[in-house]
Amino acid sequence: MLKLMNHIVALKALGDGEFCDPNNQWFTAGFRRLTAVAMLGTFMLFTLTSGAAGNIPAAERPNIVFILTDDMGYSDPSCYGGTFVPTPNIDRLAKEGIRFTHFYDDAPICSPSRASYITGMFPARWNFTTYLDNRAQNLDCEQTNFLTTNAPALARVLKAAGYDTAHFGKWHLGGGRDVTNAPPFSAYGYDEHIGTYESPEPDPNITATHWIWSPKDPVKRWERTGYFVDHALDFLRRHQGNPCYVEIWPDDVHTPWVPNVEREMKAPGSAQRQDFCQVLAEYDRQMGRLFDGLKALGLETNTLVIFTSDNGPLPNLKHTRTGGLRGSKLSLYEGGVRVPFIVRWPGHATAGRVDEQAVLEMVDLFPTFCAIAQAPLPTAFAFDGENMTAAFDNQTMAHTKTIFWEYGRQSKFFHYPEPVYDRSPHLAVREGKWKLLVNVDGSQAELYDLTIDANETNNVAATNPELAKRLTDAALAWKKSLPKLGE
Repeated sequence: MLKLMNHIVALKALGDGEFCDPNNQWFTAGFRRLTAVAMLGTFMLFTLTSGAAGNIPAAERPNIVFILTDDMGYSDPSCYGGTFVPTPNIDRLAKEGIRFTHFYDDAPICSPSRASYITGMFPARWNFTTYLDNRAQNLDCEQTNFLTTNAPALARVLKAAGYDTAHFGKWHLGGGRDVTNAPPFSAYGYDEHIGTYESPEPDPNITATHWIWSPKDPVKRWERTGYFVDHALDFLRRHQGNPCYVEIWPDDVHTPWVPNVEREMKAPGSAQRQDFCQVLAEYDRQMGRLFDGLKALGLETNTLVIFTSDNGPLPNLKHTRTGGLRGSKLSLYEGGVRVPFIVRWPGHATAGRVDEQAVLEMVDLFPTFCAIAQAPLPTAFAFDGENMTAAFDNQTMAHTKTIFWEYGRQSKFFHYPEPVYDRSPHLAVREGKWKLLVNVDGSQAELYDLTIDANETNNVAATNPELAKRLTDAALAWKKSLPKLGE
């Protein structure tokens, strides 16, 4: 048996891409070598590569539903201290699972944040620096026009391991405006999809005009989250008996806030705040429909549900949406990159637990989901994330890898938050309790002890010069290691 497993490992080592791609040369060569292997070995190899990964039968592996809210602030949900409107359904998810307080996006804006999730690597490694725009603007920002299919893709890896895969909602990783050659969803491993305007295959029901949103859309702005939820539940219903991986990426609660006038409610504050409160309330209602739908389908107990956001809020409404954390979307301060993160996994995640110790980041989800799904990681990439499954399973975990951020490669083309107070340096690094921010030229070094100063108000770089220098050097060295556009 040991010789057999060594042979399988040797075959896998021939690969330069996702495990079990029949178009790869290593697969073809490896298959020829199997002619000398016993039938049992052949059966085991195909079991490992055709869907029933590891020793867990396909039907017993958990479904994975990943909800990526758009521009949700750290304290938008009431379970994170939000006071806008009650969010009973998001709160219910937290009561049934683990609510984490130190989860980070790997960028303070949508496209690079989403790229980090899809690839498990820091987005700058694939030339994502800000949101994708037209070709000229992308070039000015020194970034790509779309996520290359040469990058690892989580859905593709899970599909190779036997999962049925779907994406419903915002994409913003290529397509739209004058970018007409972005790869289709299938190239990233999705069996089914619904895309918004900023995608290679926009759904006509939500893109009646050549723009992100229009009153002419058959599915109105306030109906979009429900539209994605309906399709996700239908996909799960039709694919029962096989493990499913489903992305639900609504474009709520991103502006413009267009509430359903039939559900108009009164909320304190300005008209802007009232619109936000109504959109948030409707969004929470649709989350309730999703969670109820999982239960009605009998999938609740064997489904891992993750709820989070792609970046911090904008506007932050005087930091009420960040729980007082400094920053917002477009900022590397905590308010721009620390977001809600809830894990419900019956039989694993203890109901009602709050984890204030574990530090997790978006790139961790790729290796974590692969471990949970028994899907072999691609061998050709150095992933920036680490497997944090134990944190989902109630164990205390320390993040062993240093977290790096970049935002603001060309200041002329990056729109920082208007308030100077929220305008961060270009680079940031977190190591343990310490976070340092610094500009690419080494100026404006700011050092914070997040255990006592989560709002980043007391810069202690001057009183900790050796630590500040070491983290500054690390951030600048990391920045220097990143590929330039076209490399």
